[in-house]
Amino acid sequence: MLEIRHFRLLIQLADAGNLARAGRELHLSQPAVSRQMADIEEYAGGAIFERKSKPIRFTPLGFRLMETAYNVISELRRSERDLARLREGNAGQLRIAIECHSCFDWLMPSMDAFRVDWPEVEMDLVGGFHEDPVDLIDLDKADLVIVSHAKPRKGIIYHPLFRYETQALLPHGHVLLSKNYLTAQNFKDETLITYPIDCERLDILREILGPAGIVPKRRTAELTAAIMQLVASGRGIAAMATWAVQPYLDKGYVAHRPIRRTGLFSNLYMATDKSRGQLAYLESFLELNRKTCFNTLKGIERVK
Repeated sequence: MLEIRHFRLLIQLADAGNLARAGRELHLSQPAVSRQMADIEEYAGGAIFERKSKPIRFTPLGFRLMETAYNVISELRRSERDLARLREGNAGQLRIAIECHSCFDWLMPSMDAFRVDWPEVEMDLVGGFHEDPVDLIDLDKADLVIVSHAKPRKGIIYHPLFRYETQALLPHGHVLLSKNYLTAQNFKDETLITYPIDCERLDILREILGPAGIVPKRRTAELTAAIMQLVASGRGIAAMATWAVQPYLDKGYVAHRPIRRTGLFSNLYMATDKSRGQLAYLESFLELNRKTCFNTLKGIERVK
């Protein structure tokens, strides 16, 4: 008889496209994956996918089991949501603040999907550009904030979304493009274009330039598109998350280089009040956003 773990593996296999990746997503060892697949195919009475197909191609037996798996897991999730509603009450609110407008590319689809599962939760976006959006949680003006710096703070818990690389963005023809990567000294005589936020929340200043004692000239803009325009026009250089500017890089709008030999990597987080961070609908929203991010963004990694 198949169990829930078998159905989860089947769904992950369809999403991931191969057994190795499906196992990693479920935190299963290779022997555990093999044992579960043997159980599934013994139950089915034959192979459920063609072994040498890339991407994976299911057999008729596999397609029938996949249909069952989606129905079972969907019903299980619905049951979990209903139980959470009974435990925690039928209503709630989710006020969301962000520090980077590029988040809207994946946040909006996540919000649409969340409303289907949790129609009784009132959702809202906190408008405006906030110098420190986590303050909004303390002021009871937001329930969840998307931030790139998890500064320890009393009463706040940070839920990691993904790991990403920050790269230097330069206009085409810039002299620094002759280098394979940039160091702190390369920023010394440049104008650094950033969002108008505190230095400690900018990875390039906190992790690279600050420790080297370099304080570059700085120019700010609230919108990613405005920063890209300033860089392309030769008004300065920027250091931004590649996931946030990937459409501009794909079009060759600006040039880019890694920062330091090993690269500059950071995590993106969802911050919540510690007392409310375990609410079922908040946990559901977090998982939904993780899934959306990995389905839509390039070059991001899971936080280890």
